[in-house]
Amino acid sequence: MPTGVHLRDARQQLFDAAERVLLRDGPNALTSRAVTEEAGCAKGVLHRHFADFDAFLAELVLDRAAELDARARTLGESAGTGTVAGNLTDALTALFGPVPVAIIPLLTFRDELRARLRQATPGGGIAILAQITTAVSGYLAEERARGRVSADADIDSLTLTLVGGGHLLFADRDPGPPDAAAVGKLVTTAIADVVRR
Repeated sequence: MPTGVHLRDARQQLFDAAERVLLRDGPNALTSRAVTEEAGCAKGVLHRHFADFDAFLAELVLDRAAELDARARTLGESAGTGTVAGNLTDALTALFGPVPVAIIPLLTFRDELRARLRQATPGGGIAILAQITTAVSGYLAEERARGRVSADADIDSLTLTLVGGGHLLFADRDPGPPDAAAVGKLVTTAIADVVRR
């Protein structure tokens, strides 16, 4: 690769290139060489902006996790409108989009990446799953405050059920994401005993 190619926003271009590699080829294919080749730049460009590849990956994950905030706000704003099951079904489908689902295995198998993320967001848990968990828990708590979820509902356990079940539904990338009916069935089964009719 030529070393004199100027990238306007090198960090963002490298993040976007990494996302394309991740979505197309999976987490095992995500290497510094694959990223820089996808971005059309020299390998040194990545190391000029990041201390090493794990530092790059940590910044990538934090950047993509921050994008979930808008989706999480949408879920929070839906409290008191529509149905609880419909809101959660829509939210899980949006929050477990292709990029978050592709990042989760990357976090699972890269110990150094998890360690760096813990340093960047102490107590934040596993990025992506932490954002989804916070969004779902906050939404359920708001619906409980509005009386649409029973006062004795165990929000923590319900959140873990929904997020864990949602992750399992969306984790298999080969056949594509589950349809709305499958996500809706998970949600309605999980909340059946706590939603006020």
